[in-house]
Amino acid sequence: MLKEALASGLAPRTLLTEEETPLAARFPEARLVTRGVLEAVCDTKTPQGMCAAFVLPATAGLENAPDILVALDGVQDPGNVGTIWRTADAAGFGGLLLGAGCADPYSPKVQRAAMGSGFRLPAIAAEPLAESLQTLRERGWKVFASALDGADFYARPEAGERFILVIGSEAHGISESVRAQADALVKLPMRGRAESLNAAVAAGIMMYEMMRGK
Repeated sequence: MLKEALASGLAPRTLLTEEETPLAARFPEARLVTRGVLEAVCDTKTPQGMCAAFVLPATAGLENAPDILVALDGVQDPGNVGTIWRTADAAGFGGLLLGAGCADPYSPKVQRAAMGSGFRLPAIAAEPLAESLQTLRERGWKVFASALDGADFYARPEAGERFILVIGSEAHGISESVRAQADALVKLPMRGRAESLNAAVAAGIMMYEMMRGK
């Protein structure tokens, strides 16, 4: 992940390393430290020998919103947020809209789950999410919101259409205010006996389906 952050153009404020390496030698901010220091400052049980601190990137705004977005409405689990971020990157989405109640996008657990995608795709703070969706709809985006009472998920956006896929919270789904902004409510067809899927799994299937043919 450190290599991903550096490759994305982020400059470390501080870089701590257990041993001298060619990577660490590139940065005057690098400091040689003991294993005990790394274990004290890292939140993992077995640090990988190097860590760094970065200034958080400036939060992107709606005025520069990418054409294809996934919006999260109260997704609280850091692993889900990071996995959705990573899958959005892989599927070709342009960024995330994060509504109120979502996990902190720059927490260590989210960034580990995102596996570097957090350095490439912008995360746009969209609170209240319903108002942000309304603004983007007025500018031409179409909103597809996942809901258990939605239509089976086979329809896809038109070629060249700007759109947003909304994923609701693990426990409560999408909020009523967000539902009111949806152009279409969609769900995955469940062939077996499972009632629902993990938010990140469902988001991944939907994102790839929506990008088919693009």
